[in-house]
Amino acid sequence: MTGGDDAEAERPGPGEVTATVIVAAPAEKVFAALTDWSRQGEWIPFTTVRVLSGDGGEGSQIEAVTQAGPVLVRDLMRVVKVDPPFEVRVVHHGKVLRGPGVLRCTALGPNRTQVVWHEWFQLPAGNAGRLAWPLLWPGSKAGLTGALRRFARLVEAGKLR
Repeated sequence: MTGGDDAEAERPGPGEVTATVIVAAPAEKVFAALTDWSRQGEWIPFTTVRVLSGDGGEGSQIEAVTQAGPVLVRDLMRVVKVDPPFEVRVVHHGKVLRGPGVLRCTALGPNRTQVVWHEWFQLPAGNAGRLAWPLLWPGSKAGLTGALRRFARLVEAGKLR
C-alpha cells in the first residue's frame, strides 16, 4: 500500500464519526451511567434526553433534543441491542438524524474502561450532504469527544451512577 492508501483507510466515510475515552471506573459502572438515558444531558451539551416508551432497554424509544440558540434538532432513537456491560446499539430514525449508533465499553482492568462512541449517520440532502461532511465532521468529532470527556469526569467524581 502507498501512503495515500493508508490515509484513505483512516478517513471516516460520509456520516461516520467515532470518539473514545478512558474512564477510571469499572465497566459495569461505566455502562450503567452510559445507559442512564435521562441523565445524558448532564454530559451531552445543550441536550435533554428522555425515554418515550419502554424501560430504556431493547425496543425502547428515546428522544434527544439538542438546542443551541434558535437551532433545535430532535433525535429519535430505537434501542436495538443491550449487552451489559459491553454494548448498547441504537438506530436513529428522526427527520434529520438517521442511521445506527453504538456505545461500547471494554474493561482494561478492574477500574479502567475504554468507551467508544460510533455513529454512522445517513446524511440528508444526497450529494450535497456528502460534500458537506468533510466540513461537518471536525465539529461532530469534537462534540462527541468533548461529551465523552465530560462523561468520564462525572463518572470518576461519582456524580453519575
